This record gives sequence, structure tokens and C-alpha cells, in this order.
Amino acid sequence: MVCDVAVVGAGIAGMTAAIYALRAGRSVVIFEKESIGGQIALSPKVENYPGFTEISGLELSDNVFNQALGLGAQLEVDEVKSVERTSAGFRIVCGYGEHEAKAVVIASGLKHRRLEAAAPFEGAGVSYCAVCDGMFYKGKTVAVVGGGNTAVSEALYLADVCEKVYLVHRRTGYRAEKAVMDRFLAKENIIRLESRTVEAVERDGAGLKLTLKSTVDGGLDGVTVDGLFVALGHIPQSAPFEGLIDLDENGFALSGEDCMTKTPGVFVAGDCRRKEVRQLTTAAADGAAAGLAASKYIDGL
Repeated sequence: MVCDVAVVGAGIAGMTAAIYALRAGRSVVIFEKESIGGQIALSPKVENYPGFTEISGLELSDNVFNQALGLGAQLEVDEVKSVERTSAGFRIVCGYGEHEAKAVVIASGLKHRRLEAAAPFEGAGVSYCAVCDGMFYKGKTVAVVGGGNTAVSEALYLADVCEKVYLVHRRTGYRAEKAVMDRFLAKENIIRLESRTVEAVERDGAGLKLTLKSTVDGGLDGVTVDGLFVALGHIPQSAPFEGLIDLDENGFALSGEDCMTKTPGVFVAGDCRRKEVRQLTTAAADGAAAGLAASKYIDGL
């Protein structure tokens, strides 16, 4: 398949890039290996997107996707393995074939950093989204693993739903915003298990037994919980584009607010880009900038 703009990723950033490129008169193919909408599609409630007091992430994603389809976007459900420069533009190498494009927008997003000890129980007591699955544990005891803003925020959310919340953190300091920390420290049903890592996870009746290891002296202790929420950060899905674009030490794409990369004709948008704020609104803003930049680039060919 040949198109003007290839968009890698059907999250909010990628779909917005497609909409803006389509409105500029370009043909667009969106490549998505998993599901439309990305991570936000898993959220039952979105309250911070302009124009909607409340909307589910799935409905919002569907709305944006249908808008792109209505403008003429094509969808390829396939994994992009690599993007290569050619004399005519770019070759997009996928699991099921190859495609050609004049410009590429990389909006490949992030995936959750996994807790390997908990991997056998993912979807069966282990979750990566408190908002998605917290209500399954109403009135019960859960644990959150992590120490960043996401982990603290997840613990706060769960504290309003669950009877008791353990927060397991390998350090004593937290990387969360002050306002979030103030609320966190005031919650009496959040128990901080600091300087510990999760060494093992085992089934214990209907719940899970966590074996915890001290990062100070190596000693072991443990807790039994009904559910475990993992909040250890995210990994950008940038590996297929290494060499084509510059990445920082954590794998995030380097670019300015114009979303341009070191390779003319290749642009990045959304959570895979190194940035301070990762929200739906900033993803849409990146998509708009990248879609317009890709169209402008094609104008200059």
C-alpha cells in the first residue's frame, strides 16, 4: 500500500495526526498492532478532556477514530517492525507486509513496565490500572507497587474504594507532586512499606501472598492481599525506530514542540516523545503539530 502519511499508533496522538493530515488533503494509513485508543481506551471515566464533563475512554477513542475514518483514513491492524528510508520516501515493514509513504508520524505510545514476579497473575489478581479494576476490590485489601506520581495517585484512588492499601516502595522518598503527597500522607488506610521490593508473588486462597525483600538488610517479610496493582512506570514503544530518530537514555523520542526528528519526513507525537506533561490534551496537540508538519514536509518535496 502507498500513502502520503503513515501514522504508527492509533492512540489519541496518532489519530489526531491522521485527522489533520487528512484535512490537509493527504492520504493516510494508520498502523495499530493492538487496540484503537491506546491506554485511554481502558479508562471508564475521562473528566479532563475539553468539551466533555465526563466520557468513557473507549467512547472518546471511538469518536476520534470514526472521525478519522470519515475523513478517509485507512487502518492496517499490523505491527510495524521498522521504518526505512528509500529514494521515494519511507518503507514501513510490518509483520504481514510492506508499505510505502512520503512521511511518517510515530505515535507508538507506551507500555506498562511489568513486575516479573507478578506476571503469572496478570488479569487474575494483578492489574496495571486502578481506575479500570479498583472497584473489583471494594472493601478489600490491596497493594500498589511503585513510588512515583502514578503509584501514589493509584494508592489514593484505591484508598477511597478499599479497606486497606499497602504501598510497596523500594526507597523512602517519593517522586510525586506535593499536592498529591499531602493527600497521600493524610490517608490513614494507606500503609507505607518502604525500602522493600516484591521478591515473589504466590496464590493464597482467593488472594495473593507477596514476599517482600528489604533493600536495607535483605530481610524478608510479606503481606497477603486481595489484589496487586503495579505502577512502576512505562516503557516507550520506540525500539523499531532506533537509528531513524534520536532517543534519550530511557528510550523516549527527542524532538521539539514541532514534533520534528533528526530525519526529515519523520515526526513523533504523544507519549513516546520526551515531554514534561503526558495528558490527552498534550497528545492531541502533538498529533495536530505532527500531522500539519508532515503535510508541510510533503508540500516541499
